[in-house]
Amino acid sequence: MKMSILQEIAENLMKGKAPVVKELTQKALDDGMEPAAVLADGLIAGMNVIGERFKKNEVYVPEVLIAARAMHAGMDILKPKLVAAGVEPIGKVVIGTVKGDLHDIGKNLVCMMLEGAGFEVLDIGIDCSPDKFIQTAKDNDVKIIAMSALLTTTMPSMKGVIEELDKAGLKGIIKTMIGGAPVTQNYADEIGADGYSPDAASAVDLAKTFI
Repeated sequence: MKMSILQEIAENLMKGKAPVVKELTQKALDDGMEPAAVLADGLIAGMNVIGERFKKNEVYVPEVLIAARAMHAGMDILKPKLVAAGVEPIGKVVIGTVKGDLHDIGKNLVCMMLEGAGFEVLDIGIDCSPDKFIQTAKDNDVKIIAMSALLTTTMPSMKGVIEELDKAGLKGIIKTMIGGAPVTQNYADEIGADGYSPDAASAVDLAKTFI
């Protein structure tokens, strides 16, 4: 019986049924299930499937956003329980859109996918200076910085973050990953980023290789 409630959570999450996911998450906890199991085998399991389908173009941004909203509904119930149980996130990521760039749809999508995979995400927003990325990472003991740009004119800001990391003696200790429509693997290699991902689901796979 216990397996099926987790499957139900995953199924409803994939359909984007936030109220149902919230209700089932609460029920699973009331039934005495471990918060970590509900997270891994319910919420994350559902988001993983969505992530895979997104990569294969079987679902699109709206479906991912609706699923992520359902995931957040479950997370609202789970978070205090996970904290109380001492369950650590699998890793921490600082994410933002670089200086001069005000686009955030792609970034928000990556945030949701990372959270859906069990990461703690510190979203510093748009138009972020190198200093803001690095200071946030240092203050919160973060090992991954993720940068997004949608304009070719703002891409050099990514290089700026990596140069500042180097000056601070943190290059390689804090991993950098970049993405956004005009960004390529070649550009990542050119500026010395640790990784590049073409879409939100791949960004999660990349982040996992860094932890």
